[in-house]
Amino acid sequence: MEPAFRETLKETIRTIPDYPKPGILFRDITTLLGDARAFRRAVDELVYPYAGGKVDKVAGIEARGFILGGAIAHQLSAGFVPIRKKGKLPHDTVRIAYSLEYGIDEMEMHRDAIVPGEKVILVDDLIATGGTAEGAARLLMQMGAEIVAACFVIDLPDLGGRKKLEALGVTVRTLVAFEGE
Repeated sequence: MEPAFRETLKETIRTIPDYPKPGILFRDITTLLGDARAFRRAVDELVYPYAGGKVDKVAGIEARGFILGGAIAHQLSAGFVPIRKKGKLPHDTVRIAYSLEYGIDEMEMHRDAIVPGEKVILVDDLIATGGTAEGAARLLMQMGAEIVAACFVIDLPDLGGRKKLEALGVTVRTLVAFEGE
């Protein structure tokens, strides 16, 4: 991806200081999603390395991962798997606990969403500390998925999330990074 587009993409992401708590710079992709050209280009850049390859499913992490993951699944002619907070799915589920910056939570997916051996791309809007993404990757692996890659629009590299996924053997693809945050 050329540097000019990377900068343009960064400019479409709104930064909200002190949200959800003081000292946090929240990276809001709703402004990127509302810009038709930026949204299309971001999806195209996330899809590009996997186009023409075998991807069976795209798994999106609630909630912004649903938006990006649905668009990516469409482009790749793949199925879509929602990974949600516990208690939100209506059928038989599998669940995993994961670490958050401020504690522990659980996420789940339908037990029949993945067939062992399926090639899956994991998607969310942002990778920060990596607790949620690591939990989602472990859940997919537990169900027998082969994770092709984990894709994010934004990386906050100083928080170490990418390293957690790479330690699991997961390839990580991001479009922009905000250093020091």
